[in-house]
Amino acid sequence: MNRKILRYVALTLGAVAMLGPFAWMLVTSLTGDAQLGRVDAPLLPDPPTVEPYERLGEAFPFWRFAANSVGVAVVSTLLQLVTSATAAYAFSRLRFRGSGAVFVLYLATMMIPMQVIIVPLFIEMRYLGLVDSYAGLLLPTMVSSFGVFMLRQAFMALPKELDEAAYVDGAGHLRVFAQVLLPLVTPALATFAVFAFMSSWNAFLWPLVIAQTEAHMTLPVGLSLLQGRYSTAWNVVMAGSTLSVLPILALYVFAQRYVVRGIAFTGIKA
Repeated sequence: MNRKILRYVALTLGAVAMLGPFAWMLVTSLTGDAQLGRVDAPLLPDPPTVEPYERLGEAFPFWRFAANSVGVAVVSTLLQLVTSATAAYAFSRLRFRGSGAVFVLYLATMMIPMQVIIVPLFIEMRYLGLVDSYAGLLLPTMVSSFGVFMLRQAFMALPKELDEAAYVDGAGHLRVFAQVLLPLVTPALATFAVFAFMSSWNAFLWPLVIAQTEAHMTLPVGLSLLQGRYSTAWNVVMAGSTLSVLPILALYVFAQRYVVRGIAFTGIKA
């Protein structure tokens, strides 16, 4: 019983530590300029105000940046699901010479940080004429080494007797992949979709480099424009940050029942 109490206490403290920054962000976004600059400001705004949210739309085209982020994140997630699932099926079910070495080499790309390839990647996009375009934002995010690894684990956890039974009925690889195996790894697909959407939504470095006009800027880049050289309206910045968290929160609430199942499912077989 004591262990159970200690476990709940530890989980509660961990939850408070995790939610503390978000609570501070929300409180700051409801604080007026007069209270924000006071040394003896109260812990909670008195009274709370939505003025920072109203000023957010005046400071820069917030909704245009938000629409860009939503569009890029959704399309990028769908492309990663398609490329990762097909590659994972090939690595888990198709045996060809050097498949193991190719898979290890593919996974090795996970250790290369974005900062290392940012210059050659930008030169490539400029050569293709994709600088300051949605295609330039999306093209480098079409594939995911992590997604291939995660979904490969999910496919390998499925018995190969399913494939053999489908082959006996005359099915080919495409039908086995799309109609037999893919529906069985839905939890893994949903889990990876959450991770891919979060990664694309929070991406800052690549959109900052490739998007050179406000027409193609995403929300993280747009929020950085609110930070002035000498002073920053932090309540307005926190208002934008609060709104930027809402799509991620909604996605997680929608897919949370798949996340634990997906992580557990992909760890069944190495």
